[in-house]
Amino acid sequence: MAELSTMARPYAKAVFELAQQQNTIELWSTALAELTAIVAEDKVAALLGKPSVSAEQKANTLVELLGRDDAGVKNLLLALAENGRLALVANVREQFEALKAELGVEVQAVVTSAFAMTDAQEKALNEKLTARFGRPVVLRSEVDASLIGGVIIRAGDVTLDGSVRGKLAKLAEAMNS
Repeated sequence: MAELSTMARPYAKAVFELAQQQNTIELWSTALAELTAIVAEDKVAALLGKPSVSAEQKANTLVELLGRDDAGVKNLLLALAENGRLALVANVREQFEALKAELGVEVQAVVTSAFAMTDAQEKALNEKLTARFGRPVVLRSEVDASLIGGVIIRAGDVTLDGSVRGKLAKLAEAMNS
């Protein structure tokens, strides 16, 4: 749901900026993963849905269940609870992990080709992708004979389809429309 992601984004950005400043990205990543699991529990979800329980009580309960007395985590949970957004914990985690991935030093790319690539071809492709992404690229090669020729490159949310199969599919689509 795009709406939940949109609502979670400001919280995730704030947490990520704090984690970067304090050099605690991995600690936050773990805490958000654990909180996601806790909030998904039926008994906890029922408690969080009760309007008779105050936002502070909900946040304190989650901090207790987490088993950490971290002021940053408590502040995040309190802000979510006060705004009726504790159900967004999983979305905050998802957004946080996306920001963490963007921070990564290397880009992971999968290159699917119709035939096995030579070392020289892989090196040339790696240089071009490194220039495009502005970061070092780690290539993993796969072979798929159904491509007929060319390559498909997947790096994060970017897909570059230079395969003959892809071009034929585009041609067929253009002819049918």
